Amino acid sequence: MALFEQVTALDAVGPYEVLQRLPGAEVRFVGRRRGEVRTDNGFLGLTVDCTFDEVGNPDVILVPGGIGTRALVHDDMVLDWIRNAHETSQFTTSVCTGSLLLAAAGLLNGRKATTHFSARPLLLKYGATPTEERVVREGKIITAAGVSSGIDMALRLAELLSDATTAKALQLMIEYDPQAPYDAGALHKVDANVLSRVQELARDKN
Repeated sequence: MALFEQVTALDAVGPYEVLQRLPGAEVRFVGRRRGEVRTDNGFLGLTVDCTFDEVGNPDVILVPGGIGTRALVHDDMVLDWIRNAHETSQFTTSVCTGSLLLAAAGLLNGRKATTHFSARPLLLKYGATPTEERVVREGKIITAAGVSSGIDMALRLAELLSDATTAKALQLMIEYDPQAPYDAGALHKVDANVLSRVQELARDKN
């Protein structure tokens, strides 16, 4: 799992909570250098355990999103690692705007992919075909939409790496049984007032 400055915490931690329970799994957090990176709001620190050079051939790549991805689409070190690791990976995955890095690395040309609703137009820039689907599989590439969808993606990945019974067991272990108080978790489900408030909150955060 790649980590970088201004990563969105749940993009990484949500899938981690699923995949670290997968039998035989060894989850490694990789980055440009070892040490702490801060999440997109700066409140939380996460630790990079291995450099990109130290983990050249992972079985699974997971690239989370966050505002930090905007700079990394021009970072050759990160993009080269994604390209090279993808050559031998069993699965290459992303959450939220992590798909922008897969796209910038040239992995999504002509492929369907998803990301946070606010970043879908950016996928077009890199030759991908954006979709509103929550989780999209194109061959060995799996992309997930915004933030919480990374848990859904990780459960599907767990099934592919093991079996449906194991994936269901992992879902029960984390008691992932969404019963949201509002049906407002997708762009097409909200009105203009909610969308306006989202935009206000995003401006305040930045």
